[in-house]
Amino acid sequence: MFVYLSKKIAIPHQLALQVVSWNSAQGWIACGGESGLLKVLKLESSEGGKAAAGQSNLSMNQTLEGHQGTIMVITWNENFRKLTTSDQNGLIIVWMLHRGIWFEEMINNRNRSVVRDMKWSADCQKICIIYEDGAVIVGTVDGQRLWGKEVKTQLAFVEWSPDGKNILFCTLNGEVHVYDNEGIYSHKVPIYCLDSGTEGTVAIAGIDWFAGPSGPDNQTPTLCLGFENGRVQIMRSDADDKPVLLDTQLRCTGLKWDPNGSVVAIAGIQAQGATNEREVGVVQFYAPSGQHLRSLRVPGQNLRAISWEGSGLRLALAVDSHIFFANIRPDYLWGYFSHTLVYAVLRKERNEHVVIFWDTHTDEKYTKYIKHVTHIRSSEEYCVLVTKADDASGQHIVIVCNDIGSPVDSKYMQLEPMHVAMTNSHVIATSEDVVYIWNYRSSVSRQAQGDLASAAAGMKQRRAEMMFHIDESFAPGSGTHDKEGFVPPSTTTQDPIACICATEQCLLVARESGIVQRYALPHLALEARFTIRCRPQVIAANCESTRMSVIDINGVLLLFDIEVKTTGSFGDVKPVSPEDGPGKQLDFERKDVWNMRWATDNPDLFAIMEKTRMYIVRGLQPEEPVLSNAYICAFKDLQIQSVLIDEVIQNPENPRKEVLLDFETKSLRDTRDILTKVSNLKDAFNYVDANPHPRLWRLLAEAALEQLEFSVAEKAFVRFEDYQGIQLVKRLRLLDDRVKQKAEVAAYFQRFDEAESLYREIDRKDLAIDLRVRLGDWFRVIQLAHGANEDLLHQAWSAIGDYYADRCKWHNAANYYAKAGNSAALVDTYYFLEDYDALERLIPSLPEGSPLLTEVGNKFASVGLCEQAVQAFLRHGDVKTAVDTCVLLNQWELAVNLAQQHNFQQIEGLLAKYAQHLLDKNKKIEAVQLYRKASRHTEAAKLLNQMAKDMPGGAQRHPDRIKRLYLLAALEVEKFKNKTLDAQMTGATQGTMTTAQTLQSLVTQDQSVSSDRALESPWRGCEAFHIYLLAQRQLYEGQHEQAMKTSLRLSEYEDILDTQTIYSLIALTTYYNKFFAQCSRAFIKLEASSDVSDEMRTKFADLALSIFTRNAPRDPASHMLPCPKCGTRINDWNITCSSCNHRLAFCVASGRSIFPEDRNASHPYPPGTGGGETIKCRCCRHRMYSNEVRKLRNCPLCHSRLDVTAMHTPSVPH
Repeated sequence: MFVYLSKKIAIPHQLALQVVSWNSAQGWIACGGESGLLKVLKLESSEGGKAAAGQSNLSMNQTLEGHQGTIMVITWNENFRKLTTSDQNGLIIVWMLHRGIWFEEMINNRNRSVVRDMKWSADCQKICIIYEDGAVIVGTVDGQRLWGKEVKTQLAFVEWSPDGKNILFCTLNGEVHVYDNEGIYSHKVPIYCLDSGTEGTVAIAGIDWFAGPSGPDNQTPTLCLGFENGRVQIMRSDADDKPVLLDTQLRCTGLKWDPNGSVVAIAGIQAQGATNEREVGVVQFYAPSGQHLRSLRVPGQNLRAISWEGSGLRLALAVDSHIFFANIRPDYLWGYFSHTLVYAVLRKERNEHVVIFWDTHTDEKYTKYIKHVTHIRSSEEYCVLVTKADDASGQHIVIVCNDIGSPVDSKYMQLEPMHVAMTNSHVIATSEDVVYIWNYRSSVSRQAQGDLASAAAGMKQRRAEMMFHIDESFAPGSGTHDKEGFVPPSTTTQDPIACICATEQCLLVARESGIVQRYALPHLALEARFTIRCRPQVIAANCESTRMSVIDINGVLLLFDIEVKTTGSFGDVKPVSPEDGPGKQLDFERKDVWNMRWATDNPDLFAIMEKTRMYIVRGLQPEEPVLSNAYICAFKDLQIQSVLIDEVIQNPENPRKEVLLDFETKSLRDTRDILTKVSNLKDAFNYVDANPHPRLWRLLAEAALEQLEFSVAEKAFVRFEDYQGIQLVKRLRLLDDRVKQKAEVAAYFQRFDEAESLYREIDRKDLAIDLRVRLGDWFRVIQLAHGANEDLLHQAWSAIGDYYADRCKWHNAANYYAKAGNSAALVDTYYFLEDYDALERLIPSLPEGSPLLTEVGNKFASVGLCEQAVQAFLRHGDVKTAVDTCVLLNQWELAVNLAQQHNFQQIEGLLAKYAQHLLDKNKKIEAVQLYRKASRHTEAAKLLNQMAKDMPGGAQRHPDRIKRLYLLAALEVEKFKNKTLDAQMTGATQGTMTTAQTLQSLVTQDQSVSSDRALESPWRGCEAFHIYLLAQRQLYEGQHEQAMKTSLRLSEYEDILDTQTIYSLIALTTYYNKFFAQCSRAFIKLEASSDVSDEMRTKFADLALSIFTRNAPRDPASHMLPCPKCGTRINDWNITCSSCNHRLAFCVASGRSIFPEDRNASHPYPPGTGGGETIKCRCCRHRMYSNEVRKLRNCPLCHSRLDVTAMHTPSVPH
């Protein structure tokens, strides 16, 4: 930071000031002194930033009358806009503002003692007043007294804790006592800054507790306590046992934190001269960590009080009978590169920095939140952020970022960086005695080039980072100080590093003693060591590394010649005298300089900020100053870019472009004036020749072109080294018309409308069109070329379509592409618009075999439109891709049809492969669907049968689901048979099949079906589970006889249902129907079956014993009906004829055996048999009694629609 005095206000009648206090919220300044002097002042706020704050005039100057004695204490209540003052007689007055004038609101006079101090709490609700005799009064803002106390000691100062829970009382003998806000004593603040034995003998000069973060988690010191002997301690809390200790070498008179808590100002008197007979006022500035930031000397004898402005950018000093104002130029965290301003602001509520990258051209902002940002530096293309690692490792991170805030590369380092510099290829960071150099450009270049350059990175990896100690001696020709091999020193140096700077050629390290060491870059080598007679704070080198500027701790700017004269041999670099080599001081000195920047393209030009003025210096001669308070960003092309960073930091989220200021050098301004006012370019040429600079030659060349003075323009372009400009002049000279020359010049200066109008004046519309074509202004081309060449119009329409496509305005793009007939662009446009109908309509318009058809097909395939994709591929003639697309989109039927139409043989292999892929993933249902879509009915049936058999739990858990699977399998087999039969019948109808071919087809079908029993009898599994479910339902409905007749038929399906399930159900139904002979046979089967476990067989035996000990194994009489085949009379519950073993068909609705209708009276049917009338399902071809299905519309077995009108007299089923 830098500090300089900017303004002085004299107090009338030479009355000495005692106190000054600046209201940080509203900006009022109250000062008090002898004879009751009390004034309230206010400075005008500066606008625009070009005029400095120190130049402000007074907008308020009121004298408040009411005190007679010397004013001792002044304090502001900022929240309630009240002023409280006290004099040496103990009179306290509270002032309030009414209509722009201060009036007395309350008066209190104790008369017993002097008021030594008054402080408002942080929330401005309470005030604590202390008297010298130990009396303490705490009251509220409206004048009510809360409590009072008599402390048994004399008091000097009082301070509230930031949270308002504690009050600190400072005694006259130098002790600090802590009380709570109710007046109860707590403890005494430990004093560490005084020498042993002097405690209690040194008076306290001031105390200030910054209202920032407090508590056990606070690591930033906020409580500052200063003694008259200059000793100061800065504490984290009132019980901190490790405070920061300072010795200011002053006779301290006061101290104050700035409004941000980042700087503490300590004011006092310092003795000067050999005998200390002269005293001057000095203000020392320290960081909370104890680092000395700056010293400010103040003219006068008695510096009694200081106070900060609310922004922290100015400081008011009460010196004798004057108020001095000092401007503060803080060291903000900021940088400027590639038209981007990067800056960091601490967010106390988040305890981290917000880092904003502001593109000053586009006004775009990119925000990052980073903790513990300590430094920001920039080069031409990148910036570097130095942060402290958010862990206990103590490491720091160096992050290189681009202009949108994206990290490009980063490194960790162990040293604590005190100073940081950056060039276009290196980042340099130093602690007090160790230098770290990182060649970031090599890693950034490798990232930009990709992996190709990383192969050779191994050899250079060790040279990317270097470290060395500042006192380290460099061997001749060496410099390989790798980071990995560096050993930190065991002791710290006595001459620490004060500041550094770096250019592309060298690194300059300045030490506190004034020694400057110059190192060569990029190959690290010590080139020179010299001494300057000052304590440097900021150094900078010009673009050629031949001169160095130094700003010392007093703000004095000096220049030094640092050019190294090359010698013919290498040897140890020894210190040289300033007269013999680098380090010669030049005849240039400026005071109160706080910012400085060398021009990046001229080694003799630099700009400085001296107080509130900006000077541009050429060589050693300064130009006329310009009023400014801005920080310099860049100096190039005789133009200075600066920024009012104060305003940016105050409103970091929304910076205004008005904070960016540009200044021109005098030579640039003079050249403009000459070119504007003087018609003869010879004078301008002579002036620029006397003050050569590329920017001036460019100005002269442009002016010469405007006047068509080609000889002057050519000379200027040659001096400017602009090859394109020289070629332009040659081309202009070949033109025979001055109007054409003017038009070309106008186009060169980008005044295209003017160039077009000039061409049209000479009736050269073709040249105007050519100009617009070269510019890419296709809208204007269409206007000019209306009715002209169709090819040009098509080109323009297509280019306009590209214009809209680049902006994602696809509808407009499609219209222009359609006008231009640009089919390739239309394909992409319709695809982005998702207008697939238009894309489909485009297919017939494309020629057969066009590569665009493949692209169209791929786009349709990507969105699942199979038919359109196939259409495109077939028009292209690519049958294989069409089939592959069908396979990819699971359109197997279409794929098979395509394969058959075009004799594509690979479809079978693809089908099998895809089905196996689904089965491997246990997606059996998907595999079935695949087979069905591909009309592979037999494979689908086999898979469904296998799924039914593998169903976990079997018939006991999911009988209905298993039946459905068997039903689906049977239906697939039926489809296969129907398909085969239809093909045979079609061939026979068309006369294309002979009898032998028909027989061969039938044999092939029979072989394919008989290879699997499930396919040979497709309805068998469905019948088994249908009967099982039907018997269960009948049993639960109490139809025991029907349930028995149904369940007895299950004995034919032992290959599908397990023995225990079948005969358990038979035993149960026959038991309930009292057919104990059938029940006994079922138990015998259960006990003898090896499929039943031993435990269950034992249980079945016990159950059979308990049943048949009470019931004889006999069946009751039942109805007898004739066998449909042999006529033998059998029981109506029989499932086969005992005589001829004929298997009786069964009714799928009731489960009963079906007997043919008896037309003879000798064989009447029993009641309820339905008279033998049956109906046959057309799908599964199973029969059922018509009276059982009168209320049904669907077949009970296959659930297909029934034709209930087709009832007939039953015949014997064969």
